[in-house]
Amino acid sequence: MAGKPTLGTVAKIAGVSIPTVSQVLRGTGRISDETRDRVLAAAKQLRYLPDSRAAAMRSGENREIGFVINQLQNPFNAEVIGGVVDLLEAEGFLVSIVDTRDDAKRQSRQLEAFIRHGRGGLLWVPAMDTPDEVFELLAAQGIPTVTFLRHVRRDLDHVGIRDADATHVATRYLGELGHRNIAYLGGTDMTMVRRERIAGFQRAMAALGAKPSVVWTCEDNKLAGLEAMIALRVAHPEITAVVCNGDMVGLGASLALGRMGLKPGEDVSVIGFDDIQDAAVATPPLTTMAVHPHKLGRKLARILLDRIREPDMPPIVSEVSAELTIRSTTGPAKT
Repeated sequence: MAGKPTLGTVAKIAGVSIPTVSQVLRGTGRISDETRDRVLAAAKQLRYLPDSRAAAMRSGENREIGFVINQLQNPFNAEVIGGVVDLLEAEGFLVSIVDTRDDAKRQSRQLEAFIRHGRGGLLWVPAMDTPDEVFELLAAQGIPTVTFLRHVRRDLDHVGIRDADATHVATRYLGELGHRNIAYLGGTDMTMVRRERIAGFQRAMAALGAKPSVVWTCEDNKLAGLEAMIALRVAHPEITAVVCNGDMVGLGASLALGRMGLKPGEDVSVIGFDDIQDAAVATPPLTTMAVHPHKLGRKLARILLDRIREPDMPPIVSEVSAELTIRSTTGPAKT
């Protein structure tokens, strides 16, 4: 099998020098149209692609970005990634994505691999219990970093959501519909995000003068939401509404109600969180706290680009507000 094509083999086929090939492929130098056409034809014939790592070493600029996220299979994360990739690829960057599954040791291995292979920036949902030495490693390497969702360090750029405000709005809306027996459904670990969401829920419940809050745990996926909603109804048949930790839990809860012969929005109201695409097309469509994940991803990417271009600017913290999007899974409490 022939070896990998190089600048030298392109130069030989085109009948020019290696520096001439390099100038043509980088779009520099004073090269005649005839010579440029020969070089480009030779590169196409050989299926030559420039070595981006070597180019980065020469220029001092690395155009590969790492995105370290938690629970890649969650559609919310997939839509955020779509926004990130759309913007960064349009700016000439390549995005590599890995999933920590919220495991600090796994995360350390992934970050070290990113550093060894060279990345021009990092987007990062820090795992729970991330040790201080990980932050010290990133600082020592001088890698532009933006944290996402979990605001763990004041010296890093961050993009997040006003979680407590969002669940407060969702719970207050249910109160306005006459609900008082409201549960918080979803999530397992007391992450920074879930803690804030439960705090907003409980604050609104206190303002409603409602009974002690019910917080029911489950994994943040549709099947777990379905099973948890059935178990919640068995343990607390008085519950007339649920505020969910995410849309996948809300969609599962709505399916569970249907299986029990109940109608979401009539017998029990359900509010999700995120507004993934499935929320709008579900049967029935899911009421949710919308944060527009694709736009959120673009915001995340934009802040990283700003950091890369202006490394000495003060840290940026951008937290978006969720919007109550009313659909069919909420309605007045039955009297």
